[in-house]
Amino acid sequence: MNKLVEITNLTKKYEGKVILDDISLTIPEGRIIGLLGANGAGKTTIIKIITGVMKDYSGKVLINNQSPGKYTKSITSYLPDKTYLSSWMKVKDTVDLFADFYVDFDKNKAIELLNLLNIDINQSVTKISKGTYEKVQLVIVMSRSSKLYVLDEPLGGVDPASRDIIIDTILTNYNEKSSVILSTQLIQDVERAFDGVIILKNGKILVNGEVDNVRSKVGKSIDEYCREVFKCC
Repeated sequence: MNKLVEITNLTKKYEGKVILDDISLTIPEGRIIGLLGANGAGKTTIIKIITGVMKDYSGKVLINNQSPGKYTKSITSYLPDKTYLSSWMKVKDTVDLFADFYVDFDKNKAIELLNLLNIDINQSVTKISKGTYEKVQLVIVMSRSSKLYVLDEPLGGVDPASRDIIIDTILTNYNEKSSVILSTQLIQDVERAFDGVIILKNGKILVNGEVDNVRSKVGKSIDEYCREVFKCC
């Protein structure tokens, strides 16, 4: 199985504080990986490094055998933890923009997913709820045919009734040659989707393994384990 993400001795410091402390890990193709940990554990930092947003670090990071840059950005579909849609847009404008910008964007798939989620493409993004806004962003990201999907808190503002639909959207819209890294605090809702988990604590890897093996080792669900370890997951 080909390595899609390979990180070796990754360290990131900010204003003298160690955010990531000598982290090494690999993620092969065809996996959905939960990136978990309490607030401040380093999840978003690792995501920003993988996606090429953050460049000042030590160690080696390879995405499909290339350092983060123009090529890796072209094969990575990234949902950040901050919103990025412009206020002037209607939902259909976001679809058109991504269709123009990314050659791997499937406009028909995006429209189909928006319809599935009962989202009116003629609505202004300023007129929709936070949960619907986040659904639109996720649809846009998952409508690319990418090697790597990186989702930072994709369920934060989504109502519980819609979470299963969104998880199913993620499960059915990536292929065996791509992988998904999903960072979330809502572990119970999404745990069923994970093939593996990487759990960070204080900038170090606390757990890294196949989800079933981790459950067997700790004798409880990933959600229960995180609640026990972090008290706030």
